[in-house]
Amino acid sequence: MTRLLWVLSLAAAAQSFPLGKIIDDVAITKDSAQRYGLYLPSNYSHDRQWPLILAFDPGGRGRLALDQYQVAAEKFGYIVAASNVSRNGPWSISTAAAQAMGEDVTARFRIDERRIYTAGMSGGARVALGVALGSPNLIAGVIASSAGYPDSTPRKRLPFVLFGTAGSDDFNWLEMRALDRELTTPHRLAVFDGGHVWLSSELAVEALEWLDFQAMFSGRLQRDEARIKSICAKLHDAPCDPPPAAYAKAIKAAQKEIRAEELKERLLLDEIIALEQQLNSPGQRSEAYAKLADQWTRLTKAAAAADDSPNRRIARRVSRALSMSPGERAKDAEYVKLVTTHRPEREGPR
Repeated sequence: MTRLLWVLSLAAAAQSFPLGKIIDDVAITKDSAQRYGLYLPSNYSHDRQWPLILAFDPGGRGRLALDQYQVAAEKFGYIVAASNVSRNGPWSISTAAAQAMGEDVTARFRIDERRIYTAGMSGGARVALGVALGSPNLIAGVIASSAGYPDSTPRKRLPFVLFGTAGSDDFNWLEMRALDRELTTPHRLAVFDGGHVWLSSELAVEALEWLDFQAMFSGRLQRDEARIKSICAKLHDAPCDPPPAAYAKAIKAAQKEIRAEELKERLLLDEIIALEQQLNSPGQRSEAYAKLADQWTRLTKAAAAADDSPNRRIARRVSRALSMSPGERAKDAEYVKLVTTHRPEREGPR
């Protein structure tokens, strides 16, 4: 096919899709059982290439991702496709959905193959990272919200850039902090006030701007010195100039406080899990149950505090983490009932 015919075929494929509006359901040409939501910027045209985000929700609700990324995608000129099939469950379903969606979008639209990204939340973030790890020469970066690697294996280096997000009350906050601390290749972790949910539209703008910033340094996007300078002023981050001494000192102090909070949370989790294991021992069960009942009462009270504090954040994260499937850790019906009584309200999809 000549270039002219190829461009004309792309133009015809795109004509049936409205621009600047979320399209809830697109059937994949080769397999109508595979479906995704889509957002095309209002200025989309077939005469240039466009960066692409392939997004994954843990419940197969592509619209949730598109709602959060629409503003950023419009501002920075990204196409976003979000699977309506990939969800928590068998890994084979998600990988098939990712492959089918990627092939369909790249066939329909003019995609910049140097700037294909994945994004996801919770289990969807694990899919996004799994796709990137399985295709390191294809994926330029990942936006991972509220979860990390699908195999839970820490890594020092990645062949792509990573922008992570987590809520201050997110039960996966510890996981995202550990990921941030271990990784040495370009990455960023943004923590917001909230729980286990998709990143906000405002944070999505920050994420896509950061992807553009990294793309300019890697040669995937033409350098814009004025824009680089503007972003550096916000980031105080490599590869920018070293931050002011006062800023660096403040960051060091904040990191020390965060490490102390992490340690306290890990110790509390270990203590409660050890007590749960004692429930299975007849000689230890009574005392362990009494201590657990006291711990859950304390967690519930601390989590309900009016003012934000490390203790409130820890209580919220620990109670949400431990209230998921307690029967898998302790085969004790009375304890499962106790946890159910104290279980916090679910904030978002897992």
